[in-house]
Amino acid sequence: MRLRSLSNPDCLPSLDRRYARRGPATGLAAEPQHSPRILLLYGSLRNRSYSRLVVEEAARLVRYFGGEPRIFDPSDLPLPDQVTGDDHPAVHELRELSMWSEGQIWCSPERHGQITGVMKAQIDHLPLNIGGMRPTQGRTLAVMQVSGGSQSFNAVNTLRMLGRWMRMVTVPNQSSVAKAFQEFDEAGRMKPSSYYDRIVDVVEELVRFTVLLRPHTSHLTDRYSERKEAAGAERDAASDLSAIAIAPQVTGVRR
Repeated sequence: MRLRSLSNPDCLPSLDRRYARRGPATGLAAEPQHSPRILLLYGSLRNRSYSRLVVEEAARLVRYFGGEPRIFDPSDLPLPDQVTGDDHPAVHELRELSMWSEGQIWCSPERHGQITGVMKAQIDHLPLNIGGMRPTQGRTLAVMQVSGGSQSFNAVNTLRMLGRWMRMVTVPNQSSVAKAFQEFDEAGRMKPSSYYDRIVDVVEELVRFTVLLRPHTSHLTDRYSERKEAAGAERDAASDLSAIAIAPQVTGVRR
């Protein structure tokens, strides 16, 4: 399994438990349900990856708030289109985890003013539709970023746009950690700060939105165009942009 193990999963030294509610979504669901299933993705393969460290802190908070976190390890994920038919174990596992999830957390470093290729590759491997199943549609999403310099929001803005494109429900709150190298101790644990408090806010909000929305996902994502497509309605291939985009390219034809 390409899941990162979480060290000290219940140790939260920077959390002031006097103000943290163990069950922030209590009362939002009509009936008791299983723990919210949250998939976490990060965007750097460095040994000391600050986006991974933020994701690990977020995963501990997911546990604290009653959720079940799983962190995908992208270290051997191929580039999109590198493997014929995307037939690679890492791709299969990422898609299975996305199908398993009810909510997701994405955290990317900001590099050259944008998200990293590692982050984008993971999202690109998640199709909108695969075998009639939709790995991201209707799931909740929280976005975060880390920066080496001053605070910026370029990466979270892009992640928010991608979440909308993937038909996910992105929560209003977000986290941007500036000068991330100053925010962690030698053991890789985040120090108490307003940045850490914001991560707590984001995770708490994601858990609430996930519990609130998941009983209604099928209704919220019921689309006229998809019902029509599922019924086999005829489409004009000459003018259907989606059909044109996936049509085989003819080579050697002069225009």
